[in-house]
Amino acid sequence: MSDSNQDKFPSDKFPEDWQGFTEMVERLLKGWYQQKPVEIISPLNLTIDGKALGLENLFRMVQQDPQRGHAFVRSYFERIFEGDSVGSSLIPFAVARHRIMPRIQPESIFEGVDRQSIAHLPWVNGTVIVFVLDMPEMTVSVSTEQMIRWGIGPEDLEEIARQNLGSYAPDLQVQVIASHDGGRAALLSLKDGYDAARLLLSKLHERLAKELRGDFYVATPARDVFIALSYGPDPFLDRIRARIARDYSRLPYPITSDFFIVTRDGVAGTSKAA
Repeated sequence: MSDSNQDKFPSDKFPEDWQGFTEMVERLLKGWYQQKPVEIISPLNLTIDGKALGLENLFRMVQQDPQRGHAFVRSYFERIFEGDSVGSSLIPFAVARHRIMPRIQPESIFEGVDRQSIAHLPWVNGTVIVFVLDMPEMTVSVSTEQMIRWGIGPEDLEEIARQNLGSYAPDLQVQVIASHDGGRAALLSLKDGYDAARLLLSKLHERLAKELRGDFYVATPARDVFIALSYGPDPFLDRIRARIARDYSRLPYPITSDFFIVTRDGVAGTSKAA
């Protein structure tokens, strides 16, 4: 990184339109990483050093907190390059095993990434379960190549990841809110990157069924949002759906605006595709 240009645009406000935002990120990258060629492909899509990168999550992060925009952009790309370095190295399975964690992602992630290159399993509501290595300063996606080198399959990764998720923060603290019209919601907000992924917890129904009076819905509009809901009444659910739609359209790392159904037997989707 070049120190002479690293603060070239410290006071500039990021544009609120996709094209302007992308052009400003391009200028910053060309100043910070002078040895890496940068090229805009389309709004919110560019290549740096030959690698295609989508900027939608970064755009949403900056829109949420414009005052920290430059810090978000700098950190975002530093972690990408650090993650590439870690991901390209062969980490022994004995070391990686306890760092494997699950994340729920929309199928749309494969619009910009080769589906065959990422270790994953298809799931409900148009989503997939992917896997990351939880490192001290970043998370790194588990590639299909890495999985094959370990001599395991995606089902093995899922079993390990679910176990690790259950022990990551075993005392699941939720805030239960009762609506005036009889609806109930359980909110989880650890902000550790795995809030939505806790939909995969094996004992989730056991933990929340009493508070929510039986089977329940879960909304995960984005990576850091988890809201469990009672089955009714309808006015309550309509209000929550409106909130979920807003969160899905504006928050970084969106997943789905559809509800999941959680029963004693497992998790199902509510989307037409499911």
